[in-house]
Amino acid sequence: MNPRRFFHAISYLQYPIMACALYFYVPFIQKLFATQELDYQNLDYFLIMLGVALSFSTLQDTTKTQNKLSRKVWENPLFGKVFLIVVAISTFLMIFSGLVFIVLPIESILKDMAVGLTVLGIGFLGVLKAAIEMFENHRLDKNPKPE
Repeated sequence: MNPRRFFHAISYLQYPIMACALYFYVPFIQKLFATQELDYQNLDYFLIMLGVALSFSTLQDTTKTQNKLSRKVWENPLFGKVFLIVVAISTFLMIFSGLVFIVLPIESILKDMAVGLTVLGIGFLGVLKAAIEMFENHRLDKNPKPE
């Protein structure tokens, strides 16, 4: 088995990890609707599992698109650039805010979610790298379709 296929196969671990993330998200939502209170510990665990799942999702083969919508985004230079900018800003904000909340000397709600935000941001960093590769592999202005 070549490395590309191996890592593509490993990328499917994202789905059971997403199921684990839902395991923490469902009680969070149930408590939110039942008592109007936020369960920050479950939210933090959800963010951590989501970040790990995103990290596994970036192991997919970036030479192939998964659906028509993603192909349209990556083939269009404008849409691809806008998407990359949005992901880059989101990634920076998550990592930065997570690290700031970890370092702050105060005990607050945000401190409870700091690790989750940081891990989610690191997961998004992998998504950004994979998105850049997808954009390079599929944009029509640099890689025209053969006739």
